[in-house]
Amino acid sequence: MIVSENYKDALHHPIFNIIKTAAKELNISCYVIGGFVRDYILERDSKKDIDIVAVGSGIELALKVSELIPHRPKVQVFKNYGTAMLRFEDMDIEFVGARKESYHFESRNPVVENGSLEDDQNRRDFTINALAISLNEDNFGALIDPFNGIEDLSHKIIRTPLDPDITYSDDPLRMMRAIRFATQLDFLIEENSLSSITKNAERIKIISGERIVEELHKILLSEKPSKGFLLLNKTGLLPMILPELTVLNQVEEIEGQTHKNNFYHTLEVVDNISRNTDDLWLRWAALLHDIGKAPTKKYHKKIGWTFHGHEFLGSKMVKTIFHRLHMPLNQKMKFVQKMVMMSSRPIILSEDIVTDSAVRRLVFDAGEDLESLMTLCEADITTKNPKKFKKYHQNFQQVRQKIVEVEERDQVRNFQPPITGEEIMTLFNLPPSREIGQLKEAVKEAILEGEIPNEYEAAYEFVLNKAQKMGLKKG
Repeated sequence: MIVSENYKDALHHPIFNIIKTAAKELNISCYVIGGFVRDYILERDSKKDIDIVAVGSGIELALKVSELIPHRPKVQVFKNYGTAMLRFEDMDIEFVGARKESYHFESRNPVVENGSLEDDQNRRDFTINALAISLNEDNFGALIDPFNGIEDLSHKIIRTPLDPDITYSDDPLRMMRAIRFATQLDFLIEENSLSSITKNAERIKIISGERIVEELHKILLSEKPSKGFLLLNKTGLLPMILPELTVLNQVEEIEGQTHKNNFYHTLEVVDNISRNTDDLWLRWAALLHDIGKAPTKKYHKKIGWTFHGHEFLGSKMVKTIFHRLHMPLNQKMKFVQKMVMMSSRPIILSEDIVTDSAVRRLVFDAGEDLESLMTLCEADITTKNPKKFKKYHQNFQQVRQKIVEVEERDQVRNFQPPITGEEIMTLFNLPPSREIGQLKEAVKEAILEGEIPNEYEAAYEFVLNKAQKMGLKKG
């Protein structure tokens, strides 16, 4: 065990002295461990989650700490896990008794026994997460580093404390965590560890969709998500989690004509969009925007490769993926579906002469999500040709300008018909009927096509004329 220089500066927050006092009163040893220590040494913004390990009862320590805080924060106790949590100021502090673990092959749930600090550090996933700082009076601030995690931090290495085959087979979620940390921190996974992930990849099947998605979210929200997805693919995890994505990783050639590799293109799009938005669900849309291309791919002698209808099919596939991974089947999923469905619309507009009616329809269909859609489509420009890159972006600026002009004039983003169904029923003395729906739809279409302005008087006159052609008489 390595006990190195003092890290008292990391413990300047008053909560650590309170924990030290509580531990002394209970006559137990305790340490802050894991992410808080790692991030302090890396000089990263420290997480607001602090893990305390007690050589003794973590629950008793949490209750004692609460007693010593004037407003006595509520302690949440999880007896089955031997843990407790309390909130102090803006921090969530979790207390756990030091423990050692053993696993059965078919489950990631360990058999837990009380243990020493050394036992607890042995069970940690990575050396950089096994670092602990003492909160005990006799060596307050001392760093306990049994696996030389400090050196791995300095060399930017993800390594398991014990044999990686044991670490990953015991808890296969750690394979996802290794890749997530490598992505977030821009670290390398140590060679034996990376090989072990590949060897144990099948074990991911015992992990629930919710836990897998939690790690995918963190990879997607990192600065450069492509690093994580390339590692997931390299290790064989991605085909089991998102086969719809990995099937894009191919290039076919017929009669000398090839199409681009849509897997690597997708990862470029995700990296591009990550520079412009932290919206998790918009990043998901970028990841899934081309998944319909594999099943719709066809080769035609005259025009080459086509992917007709890939946006429509892709939007349907989104629901299948969300359901399989136990992701929310609510407005978040519908937003991703909408973005995938509309992902080519602004691109097509940017390639053609931009007509007012086409822009009105785009604004109408995208509604409040128009800016998100434009952000996605601009991220979709991945050409390596500088002239084409510049031209495409200039074209998008023209589309954006046209949107502003049309929106200011026609106000169709949150379209409400200038004449309502109730007014039409009164006008022609009709009950709710198919004719009312036809008239409302005709007004909407006339406004979107620019036949009439989005104004009451024009819509009123239009309805009278249309109704006359339909054989309806004013009541």
